[in-house]
Amino acid sequence: MRCKVTSLLVFVLVVLSLNQLAFAQAAATKETGKQVNINTAGQSELESLPGIGPSLAKKILDFRQKNGQFKAPADLMAVPGIGEKKFEQLKNLITVK
Repeated sequence: MRCKVTSLLVFVLVVLSLNQLAFAQAAATKETGKQVNINTAGQSELESLPGIGPSLAKKILDFRQKNGQFKAPADLMAVPGIGEKKFEQLKNLITVK
């Protein structure tokens, strides 16, 4: 019984933490009023996004050079290292226009 209660408490804390992260990202985007255009952004601008370090920014740049511009933000998931979870963190912070 104690294990179930502890597990439930941990689950609730994780959900609350993820919600706070989403709200913070949305607030940051609204504050600056600017999204990062993944079709024109350079290395440093891509690195300003949460969870995008030098290696992943380079993969985005290499993918864009090889395949052309992204047609939709969700196309970013075609870049190795960016799955649904990371895209969910980024989707309100990026644009292709």
